[in-house]
Formats: sequence, C-alpha cells, structure tokens
Amino acid sequence: MITKLLIANRGEIACRVIKTARRMGIATVAVYADADREALHVRMADEAVHIGPSPAKDSYLQIDKIIAACRQTGAQAVHPGYGFLSENPKFAEALEAAGIIFVGPPVKAIEAMGDKITSKKLAAAAGVSTVPGHMGLIADADEAVTIAQLIGYPVMIKASAGGGGKGMRIAWNDGEAREGFERSKSEAASSFGDDRIFIEKFVTEPRHIEIQLIGDSHGNVLYLNERECSIQRRNQKVIEEAPSPFLDEATRRAMGEQSVALAKAVGYTSAGTVEFIVDAERNFYFLEMNTRLQVEHPVTELITGLDLVELMLRVANGERLPLTQDQVQRKGWAVESRLYAEDPYRSFLPSTGRLVRYRPPAESASETLAVRNDTGVFEGGEISTFYDPMIAKLCTWAPTRLEAIDAMAVALDSFEVEGVGNNLPFLSTVMDQERFRDGRLTTGYIAEEFPEGFHGASLPRGRLIEVAAAAAMMRLTQEDRKGLVRHSAMGTAIEAYGEWVVVIGGEQIPVRLHRLDPSGSWELNLFDTALTASSFTWLPGGTLATIDWSTGETAVLKANATTSGFRIRYRGADLKVMVLRPHVAALLRHMPIKVPPDMSKYLLCPMPGQVVRIDVAEGDIVEDGQTLAIVEAMKMENVLKAEKRARVSKVHAVPGAVLAVDQVILEFEAV
Repeated sequence: MITKLLIANRGEIACRVIKTARRMGIATVAVYADADREALHVRMADEAVHIGPSPAKDSYLQIDKIIAACRQTGAQAVHPGYGFLSENPKFAEALEAAGIIFVGPPVKAIEAMGDKITSKKLAAAAGVSTVPGHMGLIADADEAVTIAQLIGYPVMIKASAGGGGKGMRIAWNDGEAREGFERSKSEAASSFGDDRIFIEKFVTEPRHIEIQLIGDSHGNVLYLNERECSIQRRNQKVIEEAPSPFLDEATRRAMGEQSVALAKAVGYTSAGTVEFIVDAERNFYFLEMNTRLQVEHPVTELITGLDLVELMLRVANGERLPLTQDQVQRKGWAVESRLYAEDPYRSFLPSTGRLVRYRPPAESASETLAVRNDTGVFEGGEISTFYDPMIAKLCTWAPTRLEAIDAMAVALDSFEVEGVGNNLPFLSTVMDQERFRDGRLTTGYIAEEFPEGFHGASLPRGRLIEVAAAAAMMRLTQEDRKGLVRHSAMGTAIEAYGEWVVVIGGEQIPVRLHRLDPSGSWELNLFDTALTASSFTWLPGGTLATIDWSTGETAVLKANATTSGFRIRYRGADLKVMVLRPHVAALLRHMPIKVPPDMSKYLLCPMPGQVVRIDVAEGDIVEDGQTLAIVEAMKMENVLKAEKRARVSKVHAVPGAVLAVDQVILEFEAV
C-alpha cells in the first residue's frame, strides 16, 4: 500500500491531490522551485523539497531532481498532476527503473498516445472516428501551405507533442497557414522541445466534447460520461460542464465505447481522457488522448460522485475498480469556470503581481447545490511569470443545468480578486448570455460573441435597476450611520427614508426608498419600477453587498465606496455609480468631462513578457495588419500588428528585452 506520495507538480492540482491523499491517510511530499517557496501546496504538504530555480526547465521538468526528492523523503509513489512531466514517457520509465510507483498509465500507453500523429493512426486502427488530415511530418512553411490547400481551408496546424493550446493555429488562407506553421513550430520547440507539426481539417461549427476514462491493471476500463469544453480562448478551455447539453444517449454511448476500445488497444490504466470534435450533426472525430488527469476533472466528479484522484491511487496500488459501467451515475449538472490572471480588456493577456485580495465564495455541498473551489493561491501570494496564470477553478453543481449556471453566476459575483488583472468579469458575462444558457456552443463561441474583444458587459435594464437600487440602499446605510437619515416611528418599529438620484453611464435614475427596521426589509421606487428586498447585507467599508429580493432571487455586488458614490461590479459590468441628492444631480450637466490622452502613436507591450522579435526599423512605413513585433508571455508567442498605416519614428525595445505591461515598444508618426 502507498503510504507516502510525492506530487511532482505545483499550484491548484498539487493542492487537489494533497486533499485526497490526506483523506486516504497517505503522507504527502511537495516539491517547489524558488518562486514557490511560500506557495500553498508547500504549506499543505507534510514535507517539502526544494528542487531548483524558478524556470520550470530547471526544476519541475528535471526528472533526476524528482527522483532524488523521492529517495530523500522515502516517497514510494509519484502523482504527476497535469502539465510538466505528466505525459513524459521518459519520466514514467525513470520512476519504474528506480522502483517508484507512477500514478498514471504505463509507459507504452503514454508513448502511443503522447504523439498526436501516432495516436491518430492507432485510433483509426481501433475503430475510432478520426478527422481527415496529413499525419506525416511537415518540413517547412511551403509544404504546410501545399498540404493545407490539398486538405482544404480551414485547417488546424498543431504541434505533434502539443497540449494546453500551445503550438496550435487555425489557418483560413495561405498567408495564415505560412505564419501559423512558423509560430506553431517555434512555440512547440520552446514549450515541448519538439517542433514536429501536422495539419488536419478544421471542422466548422465544432464542439469540443471529451470522454473521461478510468482503467485498472485487471483489464477493466470505464467511461465516466462526457464533458463539454467548447468555450475556448486560443485553444485553451475556459468554461466546462458535465454532461454536455448537446449529446443524446446514443452518441454518448458510441463515444464512450470507442474511447474504451482505444484505451484497451494500448493497455491503458489510470485516469485518461479521449477528446473529440463533434459537428452540428453529432458526427464525432477523435482529436487526441490525454494520458493524465484533466484540469476540468471536478465537473465529472460532481456528477458521478467519484474521486478520480482516489481511483488513480487505488489503481496504482494494484486494486480493481470498485464499480462497473452500469453503476456509473450521471446525477445533476456541473459547471466549471477557470479563473485566470489575465486581463480580459487587453485580449486576455497574462497579468502578474500580488494578490492583494483573494476571497473566494464559501464552499458548500447539499442535495440541491454544491460550490467547489480548487485553488493553489492565497491572499498576499504572487502570480509569477514563470508558470500558468490559473488562479482557481470554481465549480457549481445543481439538479439542472440552468440552476447550476445561476449558482455559478452568484458564485462569480461573490468572488473577490484584487491586485492582478483577472477574467472574472468575462466569466460572469457568459453566464448571463442567452446563447450560453440555451447550450448553443461551439469552439468559436468567444470569437463569435465578442468579435471586437471583451469590453465589459452591457447590463440589461432590469440589471441596471438592481444596481441603482443597491447603490441607493448603500447610500442610505451610510447616511443612517452618520445620523443624517429621516426616521418615522411606526408603533415599535422605525422607518428610515431616503431620496436620491443614481447616475449610471450618464443616465439619472431617481430613487425613493425606505427601510423597515429592525426587520431589514426595503421598499424602493425607481421610475415606474417598484422593488422589495426581504434583506440587504452591507456595512460601510464592506466590499460585498448581498440583496435577497422578494422574488426569491439573490444578487451579490462588489462595491467600493468613492467620493460621490460607488464602483460597482456586477454580472461582468464595471460601473462608476454616483448617488446624489436631487438638487446636486440637477447641476451635473455643468461639470466638465476629462478627455483621456491619445496613445495611438505608440505600440505598447500588452502584457509582461519578453521580446522575441522586432520586425521593423526606424523610418519604415508599416501597413494595417503588418506584423511589428512578437512578445512571448507564459510560453505563448503573441504577434503584435499595426492597426493603421504609419511611419516608425523610434524603436524603444530590442529582442530579448523583458518588458512590463504598457511599456513602449515602438513610436509612430503620421505618413
């Protein structure tokens, strides 16, 4: 029996594995690089071993250091988590040679499925439906263009050893195929040390649906239903759910059975995932098999009641799976939102810095609702440039899909993150979108719904009225604390009255309200809208305001007091709200409006990163859409292009330079 487990990973997945190991009575060992010396997974583990400098290539990717840590601590087994060495057959082989249990599949299965070209050939041989494409290696960009023309645009250019969205590009024409090949090849070499590229047909109106597998060493393999992972950004999943709102029972069974057939063909054990592209007619095509635990595994756990990490550990210990295919349940609906340190207002570019505030919603579990937050950070911790910018994975479960989505919306509204840019407003916006709520999803969802990028949510009228009501209730609460509110004795109770004008986006909304004390109920009138709140929870200086409306709905708003009102963030909108007395609001039109400075003559670095290349020189005339520079951040190469015709007047950066966000790269002048 495994009694001590080393987790060869960091962040939220290391913390997640530690939780299950602790529940099973297994001692845990964390490993950490310099940047993670104070990390949460280091604090949670029973022991921790330092393995080197901050760059992953010098620490988390060093096989000999992981094995040395096992020998130092007496760990009998290693759980690799995901990423890093999790799908490296040399790592599994080295552990086996050292007599250490690898909590994952056999070496041959990792080798077979880890190479996308080989895996597609094996999948086809096992009777799994595959996407048309060119499975041979591609020498250069010219050959890539020729192959893309033969397959027919659009095509997907992918790194053979890729994963996590790195080394992937979609090309719709020859120019994009040429540039996509070069960028994918460069990213693949940087991220995986393997620059082999292949090309396949890109399925239009595609959904990304994957089947979760678990297998033991006694020949048993089960499929644990599916996950819908279609909402992606740069080929990286953002929102997942289980089950899929699109599949019928026949398609689910066919995908599951084909996945099991593939797993058995390669002698697969442990947890793994077979990923498919599914078209509008429910035709499905094999994409790849991930020979590890997936980031989005919690939604499967929530609908099946299974602990995948526990099953992996038991399988690694030689045990049989404790259930059969007929016993796999599918109960309720689960949704996962990946919270990233990235700025949605800057094309989702990575953000780094200190988490000056980190307050997730409370976790809970009942027969009607569950909230789960898998995280590896804490308030005061650093988001480093060295690793993936994920902050947390927030999950909700409820009996129905819409109930799970509504619960997620409230949980996101309740989630407080300050100090780094983050995608909370984007996630909140999606939860309220009619298309998402209807389940009309494709992998092009973000590009289709936000063609000009994300600029914050535009709240519908009903939501704006909620914000105005909340702002007025907060102002009355402030004034009441100061003894400035009119009261009227009503028997044994006291009513507090207030009258203000709430200004949002230039619109003035008159509000009359009174609060019945001590019951805490409120009555409000805004234009022709009458609202009643059974309770309102907020204290001056607080950052969350919670309203229980008489309709049974609950609203949670992030609120920060300003000179004349509040900054309120709600359902993806970030609003400057003024709460004024009526006579002050009447004078507002006389106030001057501050005009922001013109920064259009500069190319600014959109994220902290390293300059890979500068493609222009001083004096060059550039055209709209021309590549100006390439900046690498979080192992992703970001191509910066001209937005209009201009002359380069000055070059401020050089290749290799590490730049901060908004640091000037180029300066332009009119032609």
